[in-house]
Amino acid sequence: MNVIGTRPDGWWKNRQDARLRLVERLERWASADGHHVTVVFEQPTSPPIHSSAIEVQHAPKAAANSADDEIVRLVRADDRPEEINVVTSDATLADRVRDAGASVYPAAKFRNLIDPLP
Repeated sequence: MNVIGTRPDGWWKNRQDARLRLVERLERWASADGHHVTVVFEQPTSPPIHSSAIEVQHAPKAAANSADDEIVRLVRADDRPEEINVVTSDATLADRVRDAGASVYPAAKFRNLIDPLP
């Protein structure tokens, strides 16, 4: 939700549509540039969002910071965490993933990369 929340475009009125739009933008960006992308939501989407171009995951249990915890778990479980860039504006999550070996990319800057303003 860090990337979605970087713009006050009414995303809070329909979180499912906001998630779907994010996945669509990530698919286009990843497909065009050959990036490996995983998006992690706090809970399963309803209806489920699937993608053939990126991984769509969710925390095992919806709770405060559950997506953050899942992101940290994924970084720690990876054989090459130094090759991972985590997109976030959350300072606590940024510290946690850096401690696990990953890099951090600011959410607003990333949003502008995958969804440039006209």
